Amino acid sequence: MNKLIFVISIFFLIGLNQTTEAQSKQVLPSNSVEAKKWIEQHFAKGKVPPFSFFYGGKSSDTFIKSWQYQSVKLKSKEPNSEETQYTYTDQKSGLVVKCTVTSFTDFPSVEWVLKFSNSSGKTTPILEKASVIDYAINAGMKGNFVLHHAKGSNAERADFQPIDENLEAGKSIYMTPSGGRSSDHTAFPFFNIEMPGQQGIMVAVGWTGKWFADVLQADEKSVSLKSGMEKMHLVLNPKEEIRTPKICLLFWKGDDRMIGHNQFRQFILAHHSRKIDGKFAEYPLSGSFDYGDPAPCGEYECLTEEFATALVKRYRQFDILPEVFWLDAGWYTGCNGLVKGGQWHQNVGNWTVEKTRFPSGLKPVADAVHQTGAKFMVWFEPERVMEGTQLYTEHPEWLIKIPKSKNSLFDLGNEQARIWLTDYISGFLKKEGIDYYRQDFNFDPKPYWDASDKLDRVGISEIKHIEGLYAFWDSLLVRFPKLLIDNCASGGRRLDLETTSRSAPLWRTDYQYGEPNGYQCHTYGLNFYLPIHGTAIYKTDGYTFRSGLGGTAVMNWEVTGKNSEPIPAIQKRIQDYKNLRPYFYADYYPLTASENNTGDDVWLAYQLNRPKENDGVVIAFRRNNCPIESITVKLRGLDKAADYELTDDDTGTKTIQKGEILCNGFMLSLNEKQKSLQINYKKVKN
Repeated sequence: MNKLIFVISIFFLIGLNQTTEAQSKQVLPSNSVEAKKWIEQHFAKGKVPPFSFFYGGKSSDTFIKSWQYQSVKLKSKEPNSEETQYTYTDQKSGLVVKCTVTSFTDFPSVEWVLKFSNSSGKTTPILEKASVIDYAINAGMKGNFVLHHAKGSNAERADFQPIDENLEAGKSIYMTPSGGRSSDHTAFPFFNIEMPGQQGIMVAVGWTGKWFADVLQADEKSVSLKSGMEKMHLVLNPKEEIRTPKICLLFWKGDDRMIGHNQFRQFILAHHSRKIDGKFAEYPLSGSFDYGDPAPCGEYECLTEEFATALVKRYRQFDILPEVFWLDAGWYTGCNGLVKGGQWHQNVGNWTVEKTRFPSGLKPVADAVHQTGAKFMVWFEPERVMEGTQLYTEHPEWLIKIPKSKNSLFDLGNEQARIWLTDYISGFLKKEGIDYYRQDFNFDPKPYWDASDKLDRVGISEIKHIEGLYAFWDSLLVRFPKLLIDNCASGGRRLDLETTSRSAPLWRTDYQYGEPNGYQCHTYGLNFYLPIHGTAIYKTDGYTFRSGLGGTAVMNWEVTGKNSEPIPAIQKRIQDYKNLRPYFYADYYPLTASENNTGDDVWLAYQLNRPKENDGVVIAFRRNNCPIESITVKLRGLDKAADYELTDDDTGTKTIQKGEILCNGFMLSLNEKQKSLQINYKKVKN
């Protein structure tokens, strides 16, 4: 196969014949104008585009330049973006490849997605091994190539653990999630390729299934990247169309790779976060219905209308209202934690309200919530159907089953099933007064997709299901313009560029509930890439409270019994969180190393900096077995020549420090173990 080497450089402007060392160091686009020119060059007529596939046993590199080519400007779907569709058509077989490429006027970023369609009346030859991105980047110089990536979620303390790997010539690093959920355990679909010359590329994959990414240092000066859906070997039926994963590249330059991470975080907020009325939609501070139900009940299997509405009134009485009340699993028909077979997971597929506990449905609870000014969110798991439930009995034709499993997969790739589900859930949300929608997904779909595929249609079930998921969510967001979607999949096992564009993880991991050291690790790791994610806050002490911080959060403290937190403390922490939340949308800097941050014998610290406001916050933890009372950290993003006022949030003590001192070495001290620090700082005006 001919290997295309793309030299992404300032050569766009100065010509390919000039190859001085100074010019060759400027490899990646440094602004949105150069990023747009990158697109125009690499998707030009007569060029092999930066994607590949095999068709009829041959690589696209060998034939795509001979296919019919067309370039059409599209109407952009959002501000500060431009879309172009590049079409490649095989007139002999009727296969059409449409590549929709988006550039941005406010970020040096490009992204694209492919659609394959069969325009003929006959089945196509085998289409396989589609890599939505397949290119190599010449850095223009020798040096270190480093892949910064992360683990996915596996309900462990090490969820989202950062991984920094040096590349070597001929060495490949292959990433893919362990199952059919996009951020499951072994891989995370966001990463940073750092290159010689103080430059790099942030990469994001948009595919809520079994994607792959293969990063290879081809030689001393270049690195290649291939990514797409891991298994694809199929024919297309007449008039059939499928899509691929989406790929996003954000080019960065600077002496600190966190420049790339922070540009990407802002890019996510600007272009891949939920907007309501054209503005960024802030995800809420949530509150559960008093910590769940007591044993033997699980989740909310024993909650009643009377108790739920009383709790809402209790929260209002104490002036500790969340922004949204969250009703999780166990509200639907068949759920009764006091009887055998009444557990929440045994009744998924019964999406009607359990009348013995909610005789008038969920609307009375929603009304009580709305009277306080809060929103109401309810949990669903529509893609999992348990044996014997209503959906299992009434619509077996919509289910994919495998031997020896009581779980079936609701087939979102079946258009009739998806439309029914969209209409049903839409009607349910409207009837019951539900403002926000929470979707969970607690099992691996890959075995079901594999079982459903035929030998000449490998991958089609996964493709159709994921297309159906996006269509389902998009329809809900259109029908309910102020809707927010909480994306849960046994915690954060379905995080990728496409889900991030439509939702956010309010519960990012199913790791041991309330264990603060693990929560610190998850905040630390996810903040490299995503500004909006949350977990629960179980106590009001500083250590536990700060461990659960994020761009969204869940109040999970008790308010009705002897284990309740003091009401004044809860009131204070609610206000503290609202004050801190905007900082989680700002620039992020880890202040302690990531290699050993899961241990109980270390410090963990990070910084959130708002460059426009000239302020920020430092949050640090000395864990329970850490023998070291003090550490020295180096703050970033500050004006070294300026003075900064520092305030210890616990003591109120204020000091003035030079920016140069804060950046060159600033000491954090705690004389007790399992304690935390929050230091707020702001630039002092001259």
